[in-house]
Amino acid sequence: MQRDFDPTIYILASHRNGTLYIGVTSNLIKRLYEHRSDLIDGFTKDYGVHRLVWFESGASMEAAIRREKQIKKWNRQWKINLIERDNPDWRDIAIDLGLDSLESRRVDGASQRLDSAGDRFPPSRE
Repeated sequence: MQRDFDPTIYILASHRNGTLYIGVTSNLIKRLYEHRSDLIDGFTKDYGVHRLVWFESGASMEAAIRREKQIKKWNRQWKINLIERDNPDWRDIAIDLGLDSLESRRVDGASQRLDSAGDRFPPSRE
């Protein structure tokens, strides 16, 4: 039986040894889609933190929130050690969960930005 509610603690990174974001959610796939598509304003959108590098399931949402708060208090090296224990290459493990690679999304997103701004660049001298 598929559970609709699956509390998960996760770590996103901008790139290997880059900016980290620690979060908790009841729907990891949906939340990853929101982060990767920049649908919600905030830290991950502002700093380009979209690569899923680590996650674990919690027994309950309360336990997951406690674990999230615990990890957020850790020093950076402990967080890196946690990631590298299971993911030494900092692979984007969201791909293993069925999401598109960030590389293909980045190329598509960049071309969309260029197309939408194309009529304004170069700036007019008028």
